[in-house]
Order: sequence, then C-alpha cells, then structure tokens
Amino acid sequence: MDANQETVANPFGMDEDCRQCPALCETRTQIVHGYGDVSADFLVLGESPGSGADATGVPFTDDEGGRAVLSMLSELGFVDAADGDEPTVENVFLTTLTRCHHPERGPTDDEVRNCEGFLTAEIRMINPEIILPVGQRPLDALAAEYTTKRVDDFDVEDDHATTIRGRGFELVPVIAPEEQTDEQRAALLDHLASLLDRDYRQTKGRRGR
Repeated sequence: MDANQETVANPFGMDEDCRQCPALCETRTQIVHGYGDVSADFLVLGESPGSGADATGVPFTDDEGGRAVLSMLSELGFVDAADGDEPTVENVFLTTLTRCHHPERGPTDDEVRNCEGFLTAEIRMINPEIILPVGQRPLDALAAEYTTKRVDDFDVEDDHATTIRGRGFELVPVIAPEEQTDEQRAALLDHLASLLDRDYRQTKGRRGR
C-alpha cells in the first residue's frame, strides 16, 4: 500500500465503501479515513468520527469535540486553524479507531475489531514517533496492541500529559480536550512543547523524511 503524496485525505486509498458493519452503513454519511501528513512524526487517534467528521469526511472537524482537538494542535503549530473543514496540517496525521459515525452511541467492540486493519495499516505506513490517544477507548486499544502492560494499568485521567513507551513509539494520553480543565490543558501543551524541544526521534532513531 503506497501513499498518495498529493492528498491529505485518505492518502492510502482505503476502502471508501466498506460494509463490514451493517448498522453503521445505515447511519453514516460517508466513511472517514485518516487525514494528514503521511510522513508525520505525530499521530492523533480518536474513538470514532463525530457528526462534523461524518459531514466533512475529515476527522476532528466541524463539531465541538473535533474543534477542541484542532485548537490544541493549532497552538502547537500542527494545524493552521481549528474551524476549517479541510485544515492544512504539518507533521501530524489525524485518524480514529472506527471509520463510521453513529449518532446515538459509540462503537461496539466488534466494530472496533472490524476497523483494526485500517488503523494498523496507517500506523505501519506512517511509522509515527508519538501517538496521542484521545480518550480512554483509543488508549486501551493502543495499550493492548503496542505495550507490554495490561490494559487495566492505563487510565487516561491519571496518564494524561505523560509519556508512555510503546513498541517503536511513545504514547501521550489525552483527556478529550473539551473535557479538560485549564490546568490539564496547560499541562498537555507544556508536555508536548517539551517533546518538540527535545529530539523525540531518539525513540527509534532518525529516519529519512
């Protein structure tokens, strides 16, 4: 699977008519695959597309929760603006555990499993240095797959704005930005700024960009 360097929307050409989850086929407007810089060092992982992403086709856009994430990334210089439907991004890739929106509930375990191949392919192709799981569900999924600890050892409230060593990259758990206190937001921005100030590529050595 090769990346289309000319596009930031679904750059790996993943299936845009997947029908593995019949219930979601009935509720989604479109499938929302990853969006961003295919050579990014940072990957932001949400749980599922919100209502805004379902309308735009771009993760974390056009609704309150998504704009809160983009606002955080904008402060760090990864995103040009928090309110655009097709933000300009640099050194960050935006994606979610599942790819279809349901207006009344989060994804089931089966739906998460059905989308595992999409996420695994994006992580392998992008090979990020640092992954930011936004919320407990994304943290649990990454912990189970990419760390040597038990999932029960991780709690997004306790681990927020800290660094956890994963297999080949680092995790920085994030409480959903719209739920953060001012102190939690400041701690996260300070922690990420400190990662940008140091040579975070020491996680697995430098790579060609």
